[in-house]
Amino acid sequence: MCFLTRTFCNSMMKFAIFLFFAALIPAKYASAQACVIESLINEKVQAAVDSKVSSILAKAQLTCTSTSARGADVSCPSGYLATGCACGMACGSWDIRADTACHCQCARIDWTAARCCKVAIVG
Repeated sequence: MCFLTRTFCNSMMKFAIFLFFAALIPAKYASAQACVIESLINEKVQAAVDSKVSSILAKAQLTCTSTSARGADVSCPSGYLATGCACGMACGSWDIRADTACHCQCARIDWTAARCCKVAIVG
């Protein structure tokens, strides 16, 4: 209880409530403002990145070629990655080695082929 005058106690109570709200309200709105500004900056950055990515992807082209060799191994040309293999002698067992070469796993293979692809930027 307040042992001073009733008017003084009421004034102090009002002042305490005022300070409470004066501290809370600006903090709430300041953090909301920061989020809005941050959100706008993020949107602008994302739009710029999307624009650049779209223009680059529009120029991207998948280029593929086939290569073959006698025996159980064949390599793709420089810059290409092996995407699939084929083996002679009805062999269906193959693997891709080091991302750029096909290897047929059956014995006495007469030929091996590779499908080789790369992404190129044109224009």
